[in-house]
Amino acid sequence: MTSEQPPPVLFAVADGIARITLNRPEKRNALSDAMIAALKNALRLADQDESVRAVIVAGAGADFCSGADLEALLKISKASVANNLEDARSLMELFMLIRLVRIPVIAAVKGRALAGGCGLATACDIILASESAQFGYPEVKIGFIPAMVMAILRRSISEKRAFELITTGEIITSTEARAIGMINRVYSDVAAQRVREASF
Repeated sequence: MTSEQPPPVLFAVADGIARITLNRPEKRNALSDAMIAALKNALRLADQDESVRAVIVAGAGADFCSGADLEALLKISKASVANNLEDARSLMELFMLIRLVRIPVIAAVKGRALAGGCGLATACDIILASESAQFGYPEVKIGFIPAMVMAILRRSISEKRAFELITTGEIITSTEARAIGMINRVYSDVAAQRVREASF
C-alpha cells in the first residue's frame, strides 16, 4: 500500500496574509501540471477572500523553484505540438493570473529560482530574496528558449539585459538581480530565516 502523496501546494490565510507554499522540496519545488493547477486554485482563493491584503509565494525546503521537473521535460519532448501548446497556455494562465489578482503578490525567494521558477517569481509584483538566492533562465542550455517570460522580465529590466539572461542562461546572485532591477529587496540569510519562521 502506497502512502498518500503530500499536496503540491500548501495554502493558508492568517492575519490578512495568504501564504502559498510550493511543496515539493524533494524535487526542488519543480513545476508539474498538478502544482501549476494548485497554484492557480490558491491564487483564486486568495483573490476571492476579502480579508486577504497580500499574497506571499514561497518554496518549502532549500529552494524556491527549479523550473519544470524531469517528467515535464520528457513529456514535452514526446508530446505533439497541440499538447505542448496546451501546456504552454496553462503556464501562461498562471503568470497572467498573478497579474490579475486584486492584491499584491510577493515572491519570497531563497535558494534557486530558475527557469519557470524564475518566471514565477518575476511574474509577482514584488520579489524579496535572501542573499544566497540565485536567479536565471538556463533553459537555453538544454535547447529551450524561454520566450514566454521575456515580456514579464522586460517589465523589470532593460531589453538588452533580459535578452542576455535568456540567451546565455546566466545564473545571477540576488545582489546582481537587485542591481539590475529584477528584484526589490535582498535580506541576509539569517534575517530571511527569522522572517520565514515568524510568518510561516
